[in-house]
Amino acid sequence: MKTFALKGIVAAPVLPMLPDASIDWDSLQPYLAWIAKQKPTAIAMNMDASEGPSLTRDEMLEVVRASREAIDGACPLVSGLIVGSTADAVAFGKELKGAGAQGLAIFPPFPTFLGNPVPARMIYDYHKAIADGVDLPIIAFQFPKAWGPDFPPETLRELVKIPQLIGLKEASFDTTKTLETIETARTLPRKIGIMTGSDTFILEAMIFGCDGALIGFAGTATDQLIRMHQAVMVKDLDTAFEIWKRLGPLARYCWRAPIRDYRPRMKEVLVIQGMIAHATVRPPQLPVDDAERAELRRLTKQAGLLGRKKQPKAS
Repeated sequence: MKTFALKGIVAAPVLPMLPDASIDWDSLQPYLAWIAKQKPTAIAMNMDASEGPSLTRDEMLEVVRASREAIDGACPLVSGLIVGSTADAVAFGKELKGAGAQGLAIFPPFPTFLGNPVPARMIYDYHKAIADGVDLPIIAFQFPKAWGPDFPPETLRELVKIPQLIGLKEASFDTTKTLETIETARTLPRKIGIMTGSDTFILEAMIFGCDGALIGFAGTATDQLIRMHQAVMVKDLDTAFEIWKRLGPLARYCWRAPIRDYRPRMKEVLVIQGMIAHATVRPPQLPVDDAERAELRRLTKQAGLLGRKKQPKAS
């Protein structure tokens, strides 16, 4: 099994779609190639940011194949694994590996993992079965407490026993929980990467001690987020705060409540930048309204993200 260290910036891009809500393959490949050239640690597709829960199995496999081709070896490709049972997770994980996935981000099997507490044994057994059956690096996924699971210290101490586990996407959107997770990770018998998935306080989470970010906001401004992380690593906080002062207002606006609407907001940002051709989201998700679109344009300009690429030809 070929693995990689989970640190730095893992980008979780959006999935471009045509006005009929089919996948816009013509926009996807140049968009992913643009991200890959900025040298993130990895790119993660079939995640929530790329509307993974709304995709068919065949679409998810084709997304992996097309993404691997677009990335062209510039960085590893991680796929979200979104299923409802252990046996299905192992079976579909093997298919994703066959399509070209080089790592798996393990979504909780809802509704079984809905709410807290979720027994540590249930969480361990689920991840262990996938790790043994698929033999790829795996990343666990910590959700907000209201959704579950939020991986208390005893659960992390069990998960780290799985050799294929390289880290955790810490997406609690809760600073107290983030700090608890970081402190627990420091006591574990081996190093795993703790990656913030809380787009509203990316810099703050890095300063707390996260090893980087596995984040939807890195679907834009990827190079700047990489620079911000590098600045934190060498304790150049002036540079880090200068970057986040520009980017933070846009991230917080996109990920404000209701958080589900970050998908159409981020797609609007990428259309404004000229990275994708359409801001279509798959129903029942709704698009942004005109007032929100205008504010997104203002914040995108304020963040210095305009004029980075010519608008792609509409598919």
